[in-house]
Amino acid sequence: MTSKTVERWLADPTRVPHPRTREDVAKALGVSTDVLWPRAIRSTVKTGADREIIAAYPYRNACSTSVWARLIDGASRSITFAGYTNYFIWQEHPRLAQRLSAKASAGCVVRFLVGDPESEITRRREEIEGVPLTVGTRIRITLDALSKIEGSGVEARFSDGHIALSVFTFDDEMLVTPHLSSLLGHESPMLHLRRLGDDGLYDRFSSHVEALWDEGRPVTG
Repeated sequence: MTSKTVERWLADPTRVPHPRTREDVAKALGVSTDVLWPRAIRSTVKTGADREIIAAYPYRNACSTSVWARLIDGASRSITFAGYTNYFIWQEHPRLAQRLSAKASAGCVVRFLVGDPESEITRRREEIEGVPLTVGTRIRITLDALSKIEGSGVEARFSDGHIALSVFTFDDEMLVTPHLSSLLGHESPMLHLRRLGDDGLYDRFSSHVEALWDEGRPVTG
C-alpha cells in the first residue's frame, strides 16, 4: 500500500480496505481491526431487530426441503404448523405422520392450526385463487392425514385469523410467510427467524399464533 492510499482511508471514513489488508494493518499497529474500522464490523454483524432473521426467501418454495426437514426433526419441545391449509407439508415430507407421532410420544407439543373448510372465509379465498385443488380440499387433505396419526398428542384447531399469514414454529426457530394478494402460498415470500430475545420478531409472530390458538375451535373426528 502507498501513503496516498492511507491518506484516502483517513480522509474518508466510509472507505474500507480489503479484509486481508485490514488484518495486516491492524497487526502492524498492534490493535484490532474493529478499532480501526468499526464501520466494517457493524456492516457484517447484525445488531438491530433484524438480527433474528436467518434468511429471507422471495418465494416459500425457494427454501430447501432440507431446511424444513432439519427444523422438524430437530425440534424437541414444540412444533406448530399454523398455515391455513398446511397441505404442502404432507406432499414434501415423507412419513411425516410417523415422525410427528414419534415427536408427540417423546413429549414434544405438536399443533396444527388450520382454516375451516366450511367457512365463508375459505369460500371467498377459493373464489380469489380459482384453482382446481381448492382451499377446502387442501384443508381436508390435512385433516385426513391428521386423523390417521396413531396415538394421541397431536392437536388441531380451526381458525379464520391466519388466512393471510402462515407461521411455522420449531422450538426457537420459525418460518413465516405473509401471503400476497391472490398468490398461492408457495408464491409468497418467507422469513426464517431464530429467537434471540424478548419481544423480537420471533416473539411478535409467536404471540399472534398463540392468540389464534387460544381462540381456535377444536377439530374433532
